[in-house]
Amino acid sequence: MIASTDNNKAEKDHSDNLSLAGDGFDTVIKAKQALDAVASCRNKVSCADILTIATRDVVNLVHGLSSTAASVEGKLPQPTDDVNKLTSLFAKNGLSLNDMVALSGAHTLGFAHCTKVFNRIYSFNKTSQVDPTVNKAYVAELQASCPRNIDPSVAINMDPTTPRQFDNVYYKNLQQGKGLFTSDQDLFTDGRSKPTVDLWASNGQLFNQAFGNSMIKLGRVGVKIGRNGNIRRDCGAFN
Repeated sequence: MIASTDNNKAEKDHSDNLSLAGDGFDTVIKAKQALDAVASCRNKVSCADILTIATRDVVNLVHGLSSTAASVEGKLPQPTDDVNKLTSLFAKNGLSLNDMVALSGAHTLGFAHCTKVFNRIYSFNKTSQVDPTVNKAYVAELQASCPRNIDPSVAINMDPTTPRQFDNVYYKNLQQGKGLFTSDQDLFTDGRSKPTVDLWASNGQLFNQAFGNSMIKLGRVGVKIGRNGNIRRDCGAFN
């Protein structure tokens, strides 16, 4: 959420993030301002807290879980990652293979840029071929949305089936070769993660439980307390 300055181009303005709706950032900033306007709440709720609560509420609004009570380079999964890379990355943060498969299920919502799938539908492994793991009908659909003269601003749904509903259809898509990224489809083609994909494709309730548990674990990664961190006064700038 940090805004760029003359001396520093922030992650917010990275090419991957340029299509993110500006009013989404504004909503978080307004929430922060509203909280800090209350004397008893001032400087007690962080921007990360607000994002976490917003994530929970969005998932709930799209019929997912019900709820009760610096740079990211090298820290986030990449679309081209296979299960080996994904497992290693998550393990560095104390997250298991099951956590990785569960959190990948967040791709049941949202969108991605055509540039991130171009290699799978036009030039797989630097050849003029299509990734053989992609469903042929899905390839045609993706090519229609993402022509060769690629527009980097064009975005497509992560879940081609139920893009506006939080559900386990993401895993059913993988069974049909409709994972958008290599990092998605490899969860089904790799024998270590395939049983979990099959299980959650057949049981949405189990997926919901696993996703909730893994989100809690993810929320504890890298938390700064005491003098190790601070609560920003402005979500768009460092204190």
